[in-house]
Amino acid sequence: MKQNFTVRQGALDGVEAFLSVAQHKSFRRAAAELGVTPSAISQAVRTLEERVGAALFTRTTRSVGLTEAGERFLARAKPAFEELVSAGEVARELGRRPSGLLRLAVPRAVVPILLEQLIASFCEAYPDIELEIAASAQLVDLAAEGFDAGIRLGQFIAADMVAVRLSPPFRFIVVASPAYLDRHGRPERPEDLRHHACIRLRRSGGALALWQFEDNARTLEVAVSGPLIAHDFPTILGAALEGVGLAQVPEPIASEAIAAGKLVHMLEPYAPMTPGMFLYHPGKRQMMPKLRAFIDHVKKRSEVADRS
Repeated sequence: MKQNFTVRQGALDGVEAFLSVAQHKSFRRAAAELGVTPSAISQAVRTLEERVGAALFTRTTRSVGLTEAGERFLARAKPAFEELVSAGEVARELGRRPSGLLRLAVPRAVVPILLEQLIASFCEAYPDIELEIAASAQLVDLAAEGFDAGIRLGQFIAADMVAVRLSPPFRFIVVASPAYLDRHGRPERPEDLRHHACIRLRRSGGALALWQFEDNARTLEVAVSGPLIAHDFPTILGAALEGVGLAQVPEPIASEAIAAGKLVHMLEPYAPMTPGMFLYHPGKRQMMPKLRAFIDHVKKRSEVADRS
């Protein structure tokens, strides 16, 4: 059975007034410092004393002094209050300018495609930001794991997230090394894959990913088999380069190897298009300047690349 609890109200009420009076030994000067009336300061201190359960000041018509309880309260309250003020300043500074630790959750395959060319220029442009990139295949909960933003394929981003495009749409393609094709031949249709060794991907949820194709606007899902199961696309691509089997990977990570003749692209008419890569975050109201700076930097670099 749940017990009834109430949030304690006013735990710090009157502390600032108390500290000011203790410093100046005067209710009038404390009132002037805080911009309120002496009666307001007196009432705040009186309420604090009632809550504490002890008199904190000895008052006469000529002077104000601390009681023993007041001395002990001052010794503990002053450094604690100063730390609270300092904490507020630190938080306020993070809200004013791009600074602090920026944590991004990204798939490993994204780092060479999208981030390597951005990291150096971003760190140079914003020296007060510490950029942390956590490369993982997991679909993380940004808030629960302490990340500012993540990068994922558009189809894997929750509807309540704000998404910022990082790449144009691209295809998922099937590739293999020339050596593998010399040994096993080249598939011409998706159904031919049952005769081939295929390198499979295990998703973060534990399921093996089906290979997807498009045939006259119809989506096909094919369960393939093969000697290797990996958890990320860079591992799959590396295995394909070594001739382990066929691989279905994002076209951008394979384009360099295809251009160099190390991989061959096949089943091109059936390659499905994906929305592309997006940076996602909880929303504009929660966006700190450090994340806004990263998004603006990415957009600026994209505009430069589009013009060149």
